[in-house]
Amino acid sequence: MDTIYALSSGSLPAGVAVIRLSGPLAIPALISLIGDRLPSPRSAGLRTIRKRNVETIDQALVLQFPAPHSFTGEDCVEIQVHGGRAVVAAVFSELDAIAGIRPAEAGEFSKRAFDNNKMDLLEVEGLADLLKAETEMQRRLAVEQTSGRLSELYDGWAKQLTRCRALIEAELDFSDEEDVPDSVAEQVWTTVFALRREIEHHLGAGSSSEIIRDGFKVALVGAPNVGKSSLLNALSGRDVAIVTDIAGTTRDVLSVDLNIDGYLVTLYDTAGLRETIDIVEQEGVRRARQTAKTADLILLLSEIDSPPQRLDESSDALVLRLGTKSDLSNSADANAFDLLISAQTGYGLEQLRSIIKSEIEKRVGSSLTLAPVRARHKKRLEETLNYVSDALNAQGMELAIRSEYLRLAATSLGRITGRVDVEDLLGVIFSEFCIGK
Repeated sequence: MDTIYALSSGSLPAGVAVIRLSGPLAIPALISLIGDRLPSPRSAGLRTIRKRNVETIDQALVLQFPAPHSFTGEDCVEIQVHGGRAVVAAVFSELDAIAGIRPAEAGEFSKRAFDNNKMDLLEVEGLADLLKAETEMQRRLAVEQTSGRLSELYDGWAKQLTRCRALIEAELDFSDEEDVPDSVAEQVWTTVFALRREIEHHLGAGSSSEIIRDGFKVALVGAPNVGKSSLLNALSGRDVAIVTDIAGTTRDVLSVDLNIDGYLVTLYDTAGLRETIDIVEQEGVRRARQTAKTADLILLLSEIDSPPQRLDESSDALVLRLGTKSDLSNSADANAFDLLISAQTGYGLEQLRSIIKSEIEKRVGSSLTLAPVRARHKKRLEETLNYVSDALNAQGMELAIRSEYLRLAATSLGRITGRVDVEDLLGVIFSEFCIGK
């Protein structure tokens, strides 16, 4: 197997650059750079990095992690040099000159950790989410997944299913033996029924994790020139959308991400809803209606001197009626709206943020719990639930058939953690990582 290397500390220049190696030649490569004075395993040592002609490249902190006690399960090395481009390029040049050493591909370090059973697929995905986390709640959710607790839950369910199958097989194969009680398989279905309820409850908690990981979607909807783009700019604190007095300025769906007290919120600015003969604007209106249908929260904007607009689109989202441009009129009927705001003065914006946060917390709950994080997890859990339900509902069928349903259910659980048959997924998952992780 090749030894791989990569810059693991982000873009250059930087104060410090961390170069990571993994594979059978990692420690020999380090010796070629610093000589025989290796630091003790997992202890940092200050050493001089030299070229093959003994010219000094840099002073660096170096660490070695002999297999199997490393991130990848292989011999690993970390070299911490000053983060100048020329310094890193010189080290890379020396590594490239060693046969059997090559640059790592995206996610290759993590893939080797998976291949060497240092991490399962859930933990790998949690690590990918941790690297991408932009808010506190995303970080907590990712840490929960990398902790292994979710893997333990799914492995525990799979073991229960395996034990149930073993009891069924015992009745089928050894029913004439005295130490196998009659109808022992009947005892299985109480366990399977309880397991089904656990999986159903677990799936029900999945929507909260989805909101934390992918963001809470808020659509700004209303007639042209009611202040949707101005509100988007005011909430984001920058000029994301073009604002003019010309109706129909916004013709496509614009989006911006906000961090509201640790939650990721994605705001969508949409084209004004009106009848028009302009083909481009018609497409913008169609997209606006589609965005409203898929949003978690709809902010329906109307000028305070106008009657609140009605939304004809069918959506399960909460609709909050906002009266805009409150700084321009004192005669508005506040009772006609849920909240009066002004993007110009900032009036009502903090209250709007609080309402959005409150609505998220209603969906998510007060604390994080173990729940499926990705659509892939939910799909396999739904598959597991279907097989478990088939086994419970097939009371008139032979025990062998019902046992097969339980086997299929356990296999679906194994595909979540990567225990079985996930080769086709690996390329997709590891491509999410940056080089050097």
